[in-house]
Amino acid sequence: MTQQAQQEAREAPGGARADAILDAAELVFASSGYEGAALREIAERAGVAQGLIHYHFGNKARLFEKMVARRSGQINAARAERLAHLRAEGALHLEEIVEALFRPTIETGLELAEDGGGFARILVSMANSNDPLARDMTETYYDPIAHDYIAALQEAEPGLGRADAVWAYMFAIGVGMTMMAKTGRPKRLSDGLCDDGDADAMLARIVPFICGGVRALVTT
Repeated sequence: MTQQAQQEAREAPGGARADAILDAAELVFASSGYEGAALREIAERAGVAQGLIHYHFGNKARLFEKMVARRSGQINAARAERLAHLRAEGALHLEEIVEALFRPTIETGLELAEDGGGFARILVSMANSNDPLARDMTETYYDPIAHDYIAALQEAEPGLGRADAVWAYMFAIGVGMTMMAKTGRPKRLSDGLCDDGDADAMLARIVPFICGGVRALVTT
């Protein structure tokens, strides 16, 4: 490969510099919000010229969408794969569905926390925003997998009506987003007994907690 080709590969949309821009964008959007985020600061954090952001992503809205698409794609691909595996094994069980829904979210959140990422804060902000951009991003990148898991909840618990299945999913996601961000608060409140950096410990409690709530909505 020629030096020019190597340079073009590094600067391609999926290349190292584009990834560096997306990493920097996560930090800046998380700390400053969409409106407060400046492309200049993102460029400085990524170690690139601001013009390279425009070259790869066009504008701030497109950069934000690509940033969301990258992480949500990772999380939801893992969710979809886990759910497909459960379906292939036979009858769906509620505990396995909830585990499949939450593990990718929590593990990704902990991984990004170690790297200084702020996607958990961005995701929480999007989920609680009525802004058209946030609504569009949620509808595009999260509603399809949500429909799959809502249907799975009803398959596992036939007495769960459609409305209650949607509410159950929404309440469950609220718990997941809270625990996606490693804050250290559980450890403070428990005098060190609870570690929100331990994915397995959290899932061992989240799964029965959520399943209990779902089953409380089931009508026989």
